[in-house]
Amino acid sequence: IDAFRLKKAVLEEGLGPVLLDTITYRFSGHSPSDASSYRSKDEVEHWQAADSLISFRERLAASGLVTVEKLDQVREDVRELVFGMFKLAADLEASPRVAIDSELVASVMFSNRRVEKFDDRTPEFLQDPAENPRVLQIRGKVRTALQDGKPVPKMKVFNVRDAIFEAMLHRFAIDPTMIAFGEENRDWGGAFAVYRGLTEALPYHRLFNAPISEAGIVGAAVGYGMEGGRVVAEVMYADFMPRAGDEIFNQLSKWQAMSAGQLTMPVVLRISVGAKYGAQHSQDFSALVHHIPGLKVVYPVTPYDAKGMMNAALVGTDPVVFFESQKLYDMGEQFVAAGVPEGYYEIALNEPSLKRPGKDLTIITLGPALYTAIEAADELAERFGLAAEVIDLRAICPLNYEPLVASARKTGKVLLVSDAVERGNVLQTVAAQLTQLCFDDLDAAPVVVGSRNWITPAAELETMFFPQVSWLLDAVHEQLLPLKDYQPQTNRTPGELARRSRLGV
Repeated sequence: IDAFRLKKAVLEEGLGPVLLDTITYRFSGHSPSDASSYRSKDEVEHWQAADSLISFRERLAASGLVTVEKLDQVREDVRELVFGMFKLAADLEASPRVAIDSELVASVMFSNRRVEKFDDRTPEFLQDPAENPRVLQIRGKVRTALQDGKPVPKMKVFNVRDAIFEAMLHRFAIDPTMIAFGEENRDWGGAFAVYRGLTEALPYHRLFNAPISEAGIVGAAVGYGMEGGRVVAEVMYADFMPRAGDEIFNQLSKWQAMSAGQLTMPVVLRISVGAKYGAQHSQDFSALVHHIPGLKVVYPVTPYDAKGMMNAALVGTDPVVFFESQKLYDMGEQFVAAGVPEGYYEIALNEPSLKRPGKDLTIITLGPALYTAIEAADELAERFGLAAEVIDLRAICPLNYEPLVASARKTGKVLLVSDAVERGNVLQTVAAQLTQLCFDDLDAAPVVVGSRNWITPAAELETMFFPQVSWLLDAVHEQLLPLKDYQPQTNRTPGELARRSRLGV
């Protein structure tokens, strides 16, 4: 108590923060198998003499505030309560075991609910959203990448960052519990200007900066979501996700299931995937979160998809890892002729998107490799008369395989492309699934093209690292469909692939 008083005084004087180092002692072993043989009886008795539960009890009795008999009764009441709960939990009639073939765990991992708002209060704003400078600026933008057949200038085109901004502002205006935070989220409109304009629109407690602690950021988001609020937390680079490994993989993903569905987790974790910044700032970690049950994982790469999927994520009650490519924040909408709607719409968080129909070859993409695949499809059409069907996954968990299966059965040939390194790539799982689902309809095994199995090099070497159009053509020629008079530019022969694996590169 004295220590807390001292620390409180420091804080009240504005001289904090403070650190209180509290020494504790555990009388029992670490687990039932721990016999505590590493400490003596005298040591334990020494600590028991200073046990606060015992010493405080003695001080209470000595003060006359409460009798020893009353304290004994309280202790016995607590003992009976705890033991009573134990007996109920162990009683197979009162607490029957889940059947061995039960789908209970599967049924409670995702809540799959829709909640427009978690509170009936009026959402707090610093200004009318309709008068926000960013809103007014966006109103004057062109919501397609082309106008009159010509590319819209970068400053005039409605882009991916505008799409995410619109979706978030919409939910901020509906749900008073919604907050957003992360490193530099309030300053400069966030690290990549997605939040530009929100600083003027929202009070600090709805949009604020967090310390440089990814574990703290994600941990706070988990706690806020468990307590019934909606939150968007940002991890500035995918490379920093390991700093919040426990919070993402053991907390965010598991509390709905561990509570048997009593809790929901309305948390969106925005994670940007970098490029140009080398080994520690340019990794695609989609495979890591895809491997962890309990997380919904999406990676939209067009303005239309980004807005629709963010809208869906922000009305749901499940944790969503929302990947964004730093390469594409300025990208306009190329695939929806009517452009990105100004109004509200949602895109299901498990549906692939057909970006270009075709009959000769299926190209499945994840992330910015969509645009590489489109270039490759153009070249296949112009040089070889082949119509490639291009499908962007957009989501990797959950994922509806029906459109992928239908395309694979139609073309008989599947190429999968992602900017993540090839080894352990999410698309390896998709390829394996399609092989099982479409085995009799395939002319060849599905082929996965990812980045080289290297650490990400400096910017000037990225064309050697990330998939290029020539890589895709080489993969088609050497592993799926020989192209007339084509000369491969890289070596994707089985022997070369085996050599790389042997070396770990």
